[in-house]
Amino acid sequence: MPKRASREIRLASRPTGIPTAANFALARTELEPLRDRKVLVRNLFMSVDPYMRGRMNDRKSYAPPFELGKPLDGGAVGEVIESRAMEFKPGDAVASNFGWREYFIASPKELHPVSREIQPLSVYLGALGMTGMTAWVGLNLVEVKAGDVVFISGAAGAVGNVAGQLAKLRGCRVIGSAGSAEKVKFLREDCGFDIAFNYKAGPVLEQLNLAAPDGVDVYFDNVGGETLEAALSALRVHGRIVACGGISGYNEERPRPGPSNLFNIITKRLTMKGFIVRDWLDRQAEFEKEVGGYLKAGKLKNKETVAKGIDQAPGAFIGLFQGQNVGKMVVELD
Repeated sequence: MPKRASREIRLASRPTGIPTAANFALARTELEPLRDRKVLVRNLFMSVDPYMRGRMNDRKSYAPPFELGKPLDGGAVGEVIESRAMEFKPGDAVASNFGWREYFIASPKELHPVSREIQPLSVYLGALGMTGMTAWVGLNLVEVKAGDVVFISGAAGAVGNVAGQLAKLRGCRVIGSAGSAEKVKFLREDCGFDIAFNYKAGPVLEQLNLAAPDGVDVYFDNVGGETLEAALSALRVHGRIVACGGISGYNEERPRPGPSNLFNIITKRLTMKGFIVRDWLDRQAEFEKEVGGYLKAGKLKNKETVAKGIDQAPGAFIGLFQGQNVGKMVVELD
């Protein structure tokens, strides 16, 4: 029986600063024949996410570094082509962590079944996937409640736009910052943010003070840097910070100095909590039920920027650091 050919993206070299196309290689490989208790999957969509940048460095982070010359991995949703395991049958839709490749073989425990009732299936990489769950976890982490004034940075990104929509559903007043007029319009008109501003149009603190003259209760941080410093000034006494990401510094060769006003944590009695979404996977079913309900009812929008073809995956990933995505950046495979 002939082996099945598959294309995959490998890490060719470790990036210095912002990654370039030269750091990636498109390779062709052949899969072994399917064995008992294994499942063959064809990927339909794959995810590119900012956190992957840290794994391209040769140092330990909260996940092991990607290996040179080996395929990268990340979130993907696909269709079972062949199964020799009773848990799955051909045609089943599954989510996995075997992105950056067209086909793969896995054991059942490495696959997460998803329903075709919600379309497109790429929603399981966005609002119903790890980025949506990251937003949901972050709000639960600091017990965001009705009446809170919530400020979200990187608000037009995959996590930020869902965090804002979920906060609105909880009865919050929501403020978002983003990097273009198009993204500001998206936040206001599509996501229902009360106020959104372009952080490139003027000092963040000045714009934040205009948006929330009485201060904010919660800062959902996806950016770090200058925006975190502004939020530390704008937060009210007993304010809470969700430390989710820091994309402004992901490509720095040397860490920047931290905010100059960290003493506000003491004087305002602030709480700052960090988290990794995979620590919350025991609550994934609860998340999928709640957020899936919002999606089915039309109360939550899943915004995507879609690149087509596995050969476009490196460019889509690099585009994350150039502000090219509105909502979740996904790659649709041929």
